[in-house]
Amino acid sequence: MAGDLKRDIWGMSHLVAALTLTSLAVLAVREAVSDVYGIAVRDEESSHIFLVPIVFVWLVWVRRGRIRQCRRIGQWVGPLLVALGWVAVIIGYTRAVQSLWHGGSLVLVLGAGIAVVGTDVVRRFLPALFVLLFLIPVPGMLRQQVAIPLQETTAQVTHTLFEIFNIPIALSGSVLSINDVKIGIAEACNGLRMVFALVLVSYAFAFGTPLKWYVRLIVVVLSPVSAILCNVIRLIPTVWLYGYQGDKVGDFFHEYSGWFMLIIAFLILMGIIRLMRWALVPVTNYTLAYD
Repeated sequence: MAGDLKRDIWGMSHLVAALTLTSLAVLAVREAVSDVYGIAVRDEESSHIFLVPIVFVWLVWVRRGRIRQCRRIGQWVGPLLVALGWVAVIIGYTRAVQSLWHGGSLVLVLGAGIAVVGTDVVRRFLPALFVLLFLIPVPGMLRQQVAIPLQETTAQVTHTLFEIFNIPIALSGSVLSINDVKIGIAEACNGLRMVFALVLVSYAFAFGTPLKWYVRLIVVVLSPVSAILCNVIRLIPTVWLYGYQGDKVGDFFHEYSGWFMLIIAFLILMGIIRLMRWALVPVTNYTLAYD
């Protein structure tokens, strides 16, 4: 019994072995990794991929105390995931199914690590591992299905706010006209450019803070609303600058205001939690690192 328990306990050698196997797996699927990186660099709507490692490390760090409780069980799942991931990589690559290629590579890498550390780590660090799904670029067709209604909603809300402040503006579809200058929402403030990044911030806040399950659910469910709100906050000065200050000033503001919205989103989430506490709604649940 003591011998079995000892074999289940983590050690530095297991961590080194897991990192080594994971690195080898990344090397094996380096073409897919390079492709994901290239998409994140070229496509602004996929730039949220650069946030994923940061969120992943943060969620692991706040749960670091759980490592002491992890047992090395279910390692057999690792080789199975490696095999399934490799099949998906081959099918995705040969048939040009990009999501299958990228997703299979992710499964393969995770399987390599699980082959050493076991499945107990997956259970205890599931929120951190789940965020890795955001590494898979969203297919263009799916993005369009989300982007078009989001752009129209953002344009309508922005148009209404301009009218409230008696600033002359016209709306046609998702194109706003101000001071005889037409600004397409997709150009001035892309509907999806920051949505996934804002969802990531909401997810990191929800699972990086010791909150009750229903509070986390509220934060995650409201993340698209937060994304629309932040897009509108960003779009109002952007449209005004394009209309009254010209493309140069508008482009400058548009270029550097996007990531600032992440801070705004975080403050909005903090405000929601403070409001719930003010209303005497219990929000805190436990010490996150050792749960």
